[in-house]
Amino acid sequence: MSAAEGAIPPPSPWLGLLEPLRAMAELSLLPSAAAVLAVAPRGDGHPVLVIPGLLGTDQSTWILRRYLNELGHRAEPWGLGRNGEFSRDRAAALLARLIELRESSGGRKVSLVGWSLGGVQARMLARHRPDLVRNVVTLGSPFRGSRASADSLRDVASDRSHRIADRPPLPGVPCTAIFSRTDGVVAWPRTVERVSGLSESIEVYGSHLGLGVNPSVLFATADRLAQPEGKWRPFDRSGWRRLMYGTP
Repeated sequence: MSAAEGAIPPPSPWLGLLEPLRAMAELSLLPSAAAVLAVAPRGDGHPVLVIPGLLGTDQSTWILRRYLNELGHRAEPWGLGRNGEFSRDRAAALLARLIELRESSGGRKVSLVGWSLGGVQARMLARHRPDLVRNVVTLGSPFRGSRASADSLRDVASDRSHRIADRPPLPGVPCTAIFSRTDGVVAWPRTVERVSGLSESIEVYGSHLGLGVNPSVLFATADRLAQPEGKWRPFDRSGWRRLMYGTP
C-alpha cells in the first residue's frame, strides 16, 4: 500500500482504554503457557540487543530477556535509561552499544529486538550498519508512516497522519514484524512488513502494552532468533501454531 492510497485511521479509543487490562491478562497467561514456551528452538548464544518502547526502560523488557536467556540466547538490555526523545547523542550511544556487543562476542553479529518505538530504532541501526546486524524483530513498531518511512525518529511517536509509505525491506538483513490487529496504541497497518525473501509479518492476538509478555510473541521471537545465521526461513504456522497465529 502506498501513501497515495489514503490515510489509515488510528486505533479505536476503546481498544486504547482497555490496553492496561488486556496487557495484565496476557501476563497472567504465562504460567499456563510455560510448557509451550519451553519447546521453542534454542539459541546459539549470539548477542541480542533488546530495545524498549516509548517511555519504557530495560525493566519493561525483563521478562522477554529472561525467557530468551533461558533458551540459550544472550539477550542484553539497551542500557540507555528511559526511551524517549531520540537525539543525535542518544543515537550515537545506541550505535556504540551495538558495536560493544559485537566486539564482546568475538565479532558475532547482533540480533535486534525492538518494542514499538524501539523497533523503529532497531531498523534504523540495521539500515545504517547492516554489517553488524544478524536479524531484526519488531513488536508493534510503527516503522511505516510519513515520518517513520524517512527513518527519522524525531516525533515519530506523535505522528498522527498514519499515511503508509511503501518502504522497502532492510537490505540484506532478515526482518520479522510481529503485530496485532487489535493494537490499541498504534494503527496496525503501520506495523507490518512488506514480504520479501528476507522479511515477513507475524500476526498475534493481543494488546500493544502486552507485546513484551504475550506468550505468542515470546515464542515467535525466540523462534526467529534461533535460526542459523544465513539460513533464514519464513515462520512456520503449521500444526498447533495455527491456533496462536493469524493467517499471513
